[in-house]
Amino acid sequence: MSVYMVTWNLNKERGNYDQARRAFIAHLERYPNTKDSGLETVRWIESHATPTQISDDLKLKLDNNDRIFVTKVNSGEREGWLEKSVWDWINARV
Repeated sequence: MSVYMVTWNLNKERGNYDQARRAFIAHLERYPNTKDSGLETVRWIESHATPTQISDDLKLKLDNNDRIFVTKVNSGEREGWLEKSVWDWINARV
């Protein structure tokens, strides 16, 4: 399996923003995942799928005004300032 970073932005102007956000996160949480409390709209997920397949799946809960970005986390090609538990989760899988 691979680890992917997923980041998104839902259009807050829509009338059902809170409901749409909850539905999107519930859909995303079907994947094994972790999050950093300092990054509200970023998750790291584990999947056998490609970035395109993951993006297409998650877009089922988005509309045309929302945005999403999915990228594979490669071994030895990552750096950042994250909670230790997030690094532990990523490092155990990459």
